[in-house]
Amino acid sequence: MSDVSPYRPGLILSLWLCFGMPLMAAPLDEALKPLPAVPTLDPAKVELGRQLFNEPRLSVNNALSCASCHHLESGGADDKPFSIGFDGKPVDTNTPSVFNASLNFKQFWNGRVDTLEAQVVDVVISPVEMGSDWNTVVRNLSAVPAYQAAFQQAYPDGVTAANVQNALAIYERTLLTPRSRFDQYLLGDTEILTTQEKYGYQRFKDYGCIACHQGINIGGNMFQKFGVMGDYFKARGNPVESDLGRYLLTQDEEDRHVFKVPSLRNVAVTAPYFHDASAKTLEEAVDVMFRYQLGRNPSQEDKDLIVLFLRTLTGEWAGKPL
Repeated sequence: MSDVSPYRPGLILSLWLCFGMPLMAAPLDEALKPLPAVPTLDPAKVELGRQLFNEPRLSVNNALSCASCHHLESGGADDKPFSIGFDGKPVDTNTPSVFNASLNFKQFWNGRVDTLEAQVVDVVISPVEMGSDWNTVVRNLSAVPAYQAAFQQAYPDGVTAANVQNALAIYERTLLTPRSRFDQYLLGDTEILTTQEKYGYQRFKDYGCIACHQGINIGGNMFQKFGVMGDYFKARGNPVESDLGRYLLTQDEEDRHVFKVPSLRNVAVTAPYFHDASAKTLEEAVDVMFRYQLGRNPSQEDKDLIVLFLRTLTGEWAGKPL
């Protein structure tokens, strides 16, 4: 049985008819905000970054590019539970989406870097991801005449590690996914969501999901312990080092099992979920959140409504829905 009072559509409709109240209209001061417009950046650097994003020469054995694990044609993440590194072995955490990553306050699940540039550095030299070093990357790219010309056009000092990092970060800043149906609702098109989806949004707020999943990116702007209201890791079993979250960086006991709250944008197309890829479906992820983060026992109807709302968060890229 739900512990949030159910809506009474008949009452809402009566109020609307009698007093002219908009039916489930978007309030003027929402806690969630629509995505900003894609920034206007140096087109030469953006195009160079796009090429580098798809360039396997960034990995030590020319086997892996950023696009190998971040599939832009779908959700900007990987459909595998754990992406495969340069050596054919899986990495230790589920790959987050690159879409809208520029709006996160930190990068990676444990928030170990602050900027997209630093994220690029970390991935390239990671012994389980690309396994390379920056001298090798610069040497490999410098050996390609087309890259020599492209870098010279975009950067006076040509091919350098800092310029590779900058071009990739600039390209990633263009990877925003606007025009989700929910964004259009926030911008005033209150008819674009169904009544059930609007109820789902209200449930999302009523139950407290919005306490952590808020702001422009509907998450991505704070840390939170995984297992606030129960021991998720004990229940799951088979502990691994990556479960420690920020504790691996700080060695502070308060940071044990603490992770960056993920963005919920495009969540319907980025399964599986969580750092450990343990939830295979959106419905399963919602169940876990209610049990271990909120300690609430909603009705199946309420959970279904929230899932309907989450599916409205899928945006567009290159003019097409993800």
